[in-house]
This record gives sequence, structure tokens and C-alpha cells, in this order.
Amino acid sequence: MILVADSGSSRSDWMLHLPDSKPLRFSTKGLNPFFVSEKEIAAVLTDVPEIIPYIKEVNEVYFFGAGCSTPDRRELVSNALTQIFPSSFISVESDLLGSAFATFGIGKGLISNLGTGSDISFYDGEKLSASLHGNGYVLGDEGSGAWFGKQLITAYLYETMPRDLARVFKESHHITKDIIIKNVYQRDRPNAYLASFAEFMANNRQHPYIDNLLRNGFDEFVRTNIMTYPNFWDYECHFVGRIAYYFDLHLREVCSLHGVRVGKILSSPIEELFHYVVDRELNVQL
Repeated sequence: MILVADSGSSRSDWMLHLPDSKPLRFSTKGLNPFFVSEKEIAAVLTDVPEIIPYIKEVNEVYFFGAGCSTPDRRELVSNALTQIFPSSFISVESDLLGSAFATFGIGKGLISNLGTGSDISFYDGEKLSASLHGNGYVLGDEGSGAWFGKQLITAYLYETMPRDLARVFKESHHITKDIIIKNVYQRDRPNAYLASFAEFMANNRQHPYIDNLLRNGFDEFVRTNIMTYPNFWDYECHFVGRIAYYFDLHLREVCSLHGVRVGKILSSPIEELFHYVVDRELNVQL
């Protein structure tokens, strides 16, 4: 059996290939190795009732995750998965490569992730090129959920957010400066906490302040990430992630202004990624 995972910082989507029935699908919390330990990853999987009956039957695991761009982080995730699936072949790659498989397959062009964090690379049909981007929520992540959340919270704390919107924000979240500081500086997964405010943006996207914030955030992403690639206009740019998906109208408008050719926009790549991996591996075995 083949198990495929697409993991971000906030959520992980899994699909298991069952030869005689439709695939089994389930979700867990995000398993970014920059924010969770090997022990925590293993603990999360042992607490998923859906996978328990099939653990001994899984012989291949393909994990594509945020934070898995370096060998040491990939090894951390691989070690955790090996604890759960000791007899399985384990492959750990970046979520960006998984997004490229899901959107391009064997094509080539730019692939962008816009979810809790943001990243981009050029995919040549087989592998990703080295990237200067994907520097995390402190040093980068322009246009991501964490980036937008930081702008919202900062404006709220400095009282530069319009009063009517600030009132709605306060009523919907009931947060104080102390609560914000604790979540951002003292608790686990601060990027996911910041990104959680994207729901507020979605519910108030018609407000001029939110409308402008979305345009500015995507403009920052396009200028800082996409437009650094020579001849970016010659290639389609596919987008994966909930921020890209739920705010696609703003994203498309900004991309159009800069001559970016928008391709697919997927909320989650797990369906397409699963079928790509399963078809590839089953054909190899024939």
C-alpha cells in the first residue's frame, strides 16, 4: 500500500491507496519539522484511528512537507515515520516539490505555495531549481497567511486599523496584547497562530482596509518572489495553498497587473499529488 502526505505548518492531508476500494483520506495537524519534534510527529500518527488497521500493510510512504527542504529536517521526519512504518520505504521531500508534481506533472514553469507560509521555485519537469525564497515567517513569507496575520495584529495593537473593523476584530477574537505576545513568542507554531487570522480576512474581505491589505500582500509576493525570475512571463505560474485559493480574485488581479501568467490555483494538492505518485509507482512496478 502507498501512503502519500502533503503537510503544511497548519494542516497535513493524507491519502492511502487501497487496491480494492477508494482511497482512504484523513487529516492531522501540520507537521513542519521546524516546529514539531520527531517524537511529536510519531505521536500524531499513532493517534489517527483511520490508519491503525493498515500500518503493517503500508510498504511505501511519500511525505511532502513544509520545512523539509534541508537534509537534516528531512531526516527528522523520515526517522519519525520509520517508527510508525518500520518495514516501509520512506521518501521525504519539500511541499513545493509535491505542489509541482500535483500541478505540472512533467511540465515546467513556476510553482508557488501560498498558505500558512509562502515559497516559490522553478520546476523543469523533474526537479526544482535552487531558490532564494522560502525564508520563513520572520524573514519572508510575503503574501502568506502568517504575513497577513502579522499585518492585522500589528495594526490592531498600534490602533491604526480602522475603528469599525477593529471593533469587529475585537468582538470576534477577544484577544489582548498579552494573549498575542504569548502565542507569538512563547507557544508552539506561532506561524500557524498568525495564519489563523486569515478567516477574519475572508469574512471581511469587502472592507476597504482588507481589500487593500490583500492587494498589497500579493503585490509584495509577486515583486519579491515571482519577478526575480528572468523571463517569468514566458511560463505559467501555478499556485497551491488556501490563501491563494480563497483570495484568488485579488491574486489574479495583482498577477495580471505585473504580467504573471496564472495557471492552476489549488487549495490543497493532495488529490492530484496522490494520483501522480500512485500512477508513477505502480507503473514502475509493472
